[in-house]
Amino acid sequence: MKITKLLLSTGILLGLLILPSCLDDDDNVNRNYPNALVTVKEAADETVFFQLDDNTTLLPVNVTSHPFGSKEVRALVNYDEVDDPSQVYDKAVSVNWIDSIRTKPMAPNLGEDNDDVYGNDPVEIVADWVTIAEDGYLTLRFRTMWSQWGVTHYVNLIPTNNPDNPYEVEFKHNANGDVSGRIGDGLVAFRLDQLPDTEGETVKLKLKWKSFNADKSAEFDYRTRAATPATSAIAAERSVIPLQ
Repeated sequence: MKITKLLLSTGILLGLLILPSCLDDDDNVNRNYPNALVTVKEAADETVFFQLDDNTTLLPVNVTSHPFGSKEVRALVNYDEVDDPSQVYDKAVSVNWIDSIRTKPMAPNLGEDNDDVYGNDPVEIVADWVTIAEDGYLTLRFRTMWSQWGVTHYVNLIPTNNPDNPYEVEFKHNANGDVSGRIGDGLVAFRLDQLPDTEGETVKLKLKWKSFNADKSAEFDYRTRAATPATSAIAAERSVIPLQ
C-alpha cells in the first residue's frame, strides 16, 4: 500500500486532534483521524519502526521504505493492528496514512538575548492528547494568532538554566510581526536530549511559556528515552502553520 502524507490546513488540524474515543464507529470515518502519535525511527538494518510511547514499538508491515528520508521525526499516524509477525517489535501494524510534524532540537539559552533572538510573542499551550512528553521528546499543540499563510512563525524550546530544577524549559515564539488575524493551531516536537539523564527515573518536566494574559507553566512526567536500535539524526519537518 502506498503511504501518503496528508496536507493539513489549520481547520483540518482542529478536527484531527479530537480524541479517538470520540470518533464515529464507522471504519472509513475513523481513518480520517490519527489514532496515534509516534516517533518514526530506522533501525541499524534500515527497518522502519514506530515508537508508540516510552515502552511500545510498532512494526509497520506495509512500509517498505522510510517515508521521511531516514530522518527521525514525530508523526501523526492512522494504523490498524494486524496478525503479521512483529519480529523484535511489540506489535505489527498496517499504516493507513502518516503525516510528520515539525521536529526540532532544543535551542541554547542565550541569557539576556533570549527575547531578541527567539521572540517573546504569546501562545496558548493546548491541553490535548498530543501535548505530551514521551520517548525523549516534548510534543506540543499550541495556539496563536496568524493573519495569512506564508508568514513564518519561529518556535523554540530552551532550557531555563534554573539551578534548582535542571528539568525546567521555556517555549519561545517569534510571530515575525504576524500578531493579528484568526486563531490557528500548530504542532511541534522538541528533542530533549540536552537535559540531564534521569537515569531511569521519572521526573517532573516543567514547561514555561508566555500566554496572552499571563506567564504560565505546566508539568509533565518525563524520563530519558531508553536505548533503541540505531537511528538517523532528527530533522525539522513541516507543520500546519509555517514554522522554523
